[in-house]
Amino acid sequence: MLGKLARQHDPNVLVGFDHADDAGVYLIAPDTALVQTVDFFTPIVDDPYTFGQIAATNALSDVYAMGGRPLTALALVCFPDKADLTILEQILAGGLSKMMEAACTVVGGHSIRDEEMKFGYSVTGVIHPQRVLANSGAKPGDRLLFTKAIGTGVIGTAIKKGKADPAWIKAAVRSMTTLNKTAVEIVWGRVSDPPRPSASSGAPSPGSAGEPALSATSQPLPFAVHSMTDITGFGMIGHAREMALASNVSLRLFAGRVPLLPGAIESVRAGFIPGGLNANRDFAECVVAWEDNVPEDLKTLLFDAQTAGGLLISVAAQDASRLNEALRAAGVPSREIGEVLPPGKPLITIAP
Repeated sequence: MLGKLARQHDPNVLVGFDHADDAGVYLIAPDTALVQTVDFFTPIVDDPYTFGQIAATNALSDVYAMGGRPLTALALVCFPDKADLTILEQILAGGLSKMMEAACTVVGGHSIRDEEMKFGYSVTGVIHPQRVLANSGAKPGDRLLFTKAIGTGVIGTAIKKGKADPAWIKAAVRSMTTLNKTAVEIVWGRVSDPPRPSASSGAPSPGSAGEPALSATSQPLPFAVHSMTDITGFGMIGHAREMALASNVSLRLFAGRVPLLPGAIESVRAGFIPGGLNANRDFAECVVAWEDNVPEDLKTLLFDAQTAGGLLISVAAQDASRLNEALRAAGVPSREIGEVLPPGKPLITIAP
């Protein structure tokens, strides 16, 4: 549908919707660009505070996926007219807790009455224009690192069916409420700037001291990271497809190396398949070649739509081990799951 719309031509748009990237990037000064994104959805867990945390983590993820630092957020609320307002209070409080963890200031929002509850944020961040990590920079020879486990979609369906083991729920919630902030700081090399001054007093603003700030530096990254995206609604295959097409490369993924959340395989085997997974598979499987001995349940999970998923990082081979070790030392469960190949067919090869 977007392809049918009139094209806008603005030289300050560094990344627009035509790139199928994680967020838009708009140049506002020679050394500063805005990173803008929006995301909201219906509840995927029963606890309202946790739902708010997940929604905020998911919305922030697209700014991190571009290599940016979140600055401000606007809340988007759809709430039933006769529902208990304490539920909404808890949702907002949960979201705010994650925004504070990200040092991202909630400056307002908009709410409407809606029989179906929905919540999320529009987030604006900053980045140096020379350090944008788009999905279009992967190079043949790169290695692919991934920073979280997959399976939130099928486990979420098991939760809705009342069939999820408490341990599965705990692990999935932990994943969906873990910011990608630490992973991006490692990619940045934990570059920090002086605190942002307060408009009134010149004092540091709350939560800003020592925050990594790419908007103020064009120094090279400490690792040769060429491309980055987060694995969310289109699943591992869908977002890998976007990276491959945008970068004019092909990819080889090793299914057995992709980390899985506890209960993910069990949920697939029990038939807890969300509609989004099937839609992803119908759309993207045509670009995939399966090598022998890839288990069918793993094939299914590679199309699972993720919420607040991990980062898929394309990094030069000589830096892959060093970056992976740095991520793991910082508590990020990173794993090398594939490699970037020259352009060709199939677009994506899945090995056991």
